[in-house]
Amino acid sequence: MTPSSMNARPLLNRRLAEFGTTIFAEMSALAVRTGAINLGQGFPDTDGPEEVREAAVRALRDGRGNQYPPGPGVPELRTAVAEHQLRHYGLAYDPDREVLVTAGATEAIAASLLALVEPGDEVIALEPYYDSYAASIALAGGTRVPVTLRPRDGRFVLDLDELRDAVTPRTRLLLLNTPHNPTGTVLTREELAEIAKLAVERDLLVVTDEVYEHLVFTDETDGTTPAHLPLASFPGMRERTVSIGSAGKTFSFTGWKVGWVTSTPELVAAVRSAKQYLTFVASGPFQYAVAEALALPDSYFTSFREDMRAKRDLLSAGLTAAGFEVYRPAGTYFITTDIRPLGADRSGGGDGFAFCRALPERAGVVAIPNAVFYDHREAGAPFVRFAFCKRTEVLADAVDRLKAL
Repeated sequence: MTPSSMNARPLLNRRLAEFGTTIFAEMSALAVRTGAINLGQGFPDTDGPEEVREAAVRALRDGRGNQYPPGPGVPELRTAVAEHQLRHYGLAYDPDREVLVTAGATEAIAASLLALVEPGDEVIALEPYYDSYAASIALAGGTRVPVTLRPRDGRFVLDLDELRDAVTPRTRLLLLNTPHNPTGTVLTREELAEIAKLAVERDLLVVTDEVYEHLVFTDETDGTTPAHLPLASFPGMRERTVSIGSAGKTFSFTGWKVGWVTSTPELVAAVRSAKQYLTFVASGPFQYAVAEALALPDSYFTSFREDMRAKRDLLSAGLTAAGFEVYRPAGTYFITTDIRPLGADRSGGGDGFAFCRALPERAGVVAIPNAVFYDHREAGAPFVRFAFCKRTEVLADAVDRLKAL
C-alpha cells in the first residue's frame, strides 16, 4: 500500500506545491550531459585564500568544532562578525547578543521569515528574487507581494512609488537584496533612504540579504570608490533590520555554508528560536576559519573585487559582441541579458526557458532564465542570467563559444 492510497491528500505540503526541482539542478545536469561551460549556477571554480583553507585544516586537527559548536556560533566568529560590521560600516553589535551564526545565508533567510512572519502576513520582496525567498515566505505561511525592478537606462530600477503603494495594513516585512541577484543592481543611497523612511513610517520589519556586500563595483557619489550601504545604518533602521551576511560569496568557499545574522537582541533571539530547529548548528571547524577570513586586510577585499570587475568586463563585452543586450551589473557576480536583440529565431521568440535549454547544444554554454525568479513570469521572459565567478580562461572560452550565436 502506497502512502497516497492511505491518504487522499497530496504528499507534498500545499505551501510547497508550486516549487519543484530548482532550475539550477536542471541546468547543471544539462551542462554535464552536453559538456557545456556552466555559467548558470553561481559558484566559483577556484577555492578562496590558502590561509583561510589552512585555518580550517588547523581547526580540524586541533579538535575545534569537530563536535557541536555553541548554538549561536563559536565566540571567535561572532566577535569577528561584529568587528567586521564596525570596521566596514561603523555599525556596532554585541557579539554575545546581537550576532547569530547560521548554515549559510539561505538558512538565515528561512529562519528569519519563520520567526517573524505569521500566517497571512504580507512580505514584500523585490522581483526578480532568489528562489529561496518565495519558498521561505510560503513555509512561514506568509503572502508574498512582489515589487518588480524594471530595466531602464542600462540598469534594473526600483519604482519607489510602487513600493509604497504595495504596503498595506497586512504588510509585516520587507525582504531586500542589495547588491541584487540576479539583476546586479545596487540600491543607491537615495533609494535606501526612502525605503528606510517608509519602514519607519509604517512600522515595518526589514530583512536584508547582503551576501554580495564586498562585490560593489561602483559608487553613486564619485563613480570610482565602491561602497556597500547597509540599510541598518540609516536613521531608525538599526532596531528594525535583520542583516544577513555570508562567507561563501566573499571568500569563495560556498560549500562551507557559513552565514550570519546581525540585529537587536530581541530580533536575534527570535531568529535563533527558529534556527535551532532547522540545522541546530553547522560548519563547526569552518566557523573558526571564517573568523580569520573576516580579519583579512583591506587589500584582500580590494583584490577580490577588482578581479571580479575584470571578469565582469570580459564577459559583458563578449555577450555584447554575441548580440545580447547587456545590463552591466553594479554588483554581484551575475550579468542579466536581454535575448530579444538576437532575433526571434535565435532567441526562441524571447522565451528565456527555450533559449537556455537550447544554448548548450548551440553554443556549449549554460545560463539561467530569469523568469524563474519572477512571480510575473512574462516580465522576466526575455532575460537570461550568466555568472562570471569563473576562471578567466573559462570565461574567455565561453565568450569564444558564444560567437556561434
